[in-house]
Amino acid sequence: MKVPIYMDNHATTPVDPRVFEAMRPYFCEIYGNAASRNHSFGWQAADAVEKARKQVAELIGAAPKEIIFTSGATESDNLALKGVQAKHIITVVTEHKAVLDSCRRLGNVTYLPVRRDGLIDPDQLREAITDDTGLISVMYAHNEIGVVQDLRRIGAIARERGVLLHSDAAQAVGKIAIDVQRDNIDLLSISGHKIYGPKGVGALYARSRDPRVRLEAQMDGGGHERGMRSGTLNVAGIVGLGEACAIARREMAEESARLAGLRDLLKDRILAGLDGVSINGSMQRRLPNNLNLSFAGVEGEALLMGLNDVAVSSGSACTSATMEPSYVLKALGLVDDLAHSSIRFGLGRFNTREEVEYVAGRVIEVVKKLRELSPLYDLAR
Repeated sequence: MKVPIYMDNHATTPVDPRVFEAMRPYFCEIYGNAASRNHSFGWQAADAVEKARKQVAELIGAAPKEIIFTSGATESDNLALKGVQAKHIITVVTEHKAVLDSCRRLGNVTYLPVRRDGLIDPDQLREAITDDTGLISVMYAHNEIGVVQDLRRIGAIARERGVLLHSDAAQAVGKIAIDVQRDNIDLLSISGHKIYGPKGVGALYARSRDPRVRLEAQMDGGGHERGMRSGTLNVAGIVGLGEACAIARREMAEESARLAGLRDLLKDRILAGLDGVSINGSMQRRLPNNLNLSFAGVEGEALLMGLNDVAVSSGSACTSATMEPSYVLKALGLVDDLAHSSIRFGLGRFNTREEVEYVAGRVIEVVKKLRELSPLYDLAR
């Protein structure tokens, strides 16, 4: 076992060596522009892109023509939310900043609260829909607390009211089974670097029929991706995303079961070794590789510094640089002290049981040491 140990796979994942090998030829050997239609270099690149388009589509139950390649889930979220041009949007207070910040620019938005377990109330969603509502955006699986929303039920409500449904599925794709037809999802955002693919590439699924989703392009110039996302295609990155999706499709069930076992081992070891530990978000509807814990009487940043041989985080990678308590945990009803004491563990494909045992032991050791130094913890008890 080597240290430091990486358990921040919600922030990013390492590129799977099989993905890297699939990408390798497209840097120096097959380097054509996929939009060059007059020679074999361009044809080879275009063929590789279409193969990847099919691989992405197969993972989520879509048709290849419904996949638009982007630079990542953030761009996909922006294209979906701004491109639909809805008069009224409904989203959730715990969404990723890519959704929340896009909504802030758009104006007429209703923000649904979440319950203590991180799930929305479907009845509140139904009541929030008006005659002007054109889009509902609900994250499939949360990047911080790992909670998996009931997209099938949400999709049924959206379809019943004739409203488009978008889901940021950056954390869910490749971890749990997704079927955009079954769930009545009309737009779905995907990111390569969350599923052992490269950074800087992603995709947006946009339904082509029943109903056909019409998007206003957010980037102009060249008319690539059927006019919905101009710009020279990142062929090597797209090939990597496709291969990552193909691997996930083959291995997801077995891998998710293994990761859930390791996650539960980590949870059980920590809970057995420490008191004053609480789990944030539903354990029943949760990603198999996610664990978010609050440690009473311990400051999260101090715990991270103590765990200098373990890579974990105190929240989303997009917000962990701020000293403010997580807006997600606050939305769950946590007081500032507990929100500040929370750590997110994101297990991944290359983590082992030995690493989990080691990390659990280090967490117990550091928390106990910090509590011994804290008179506030004794007072709180």
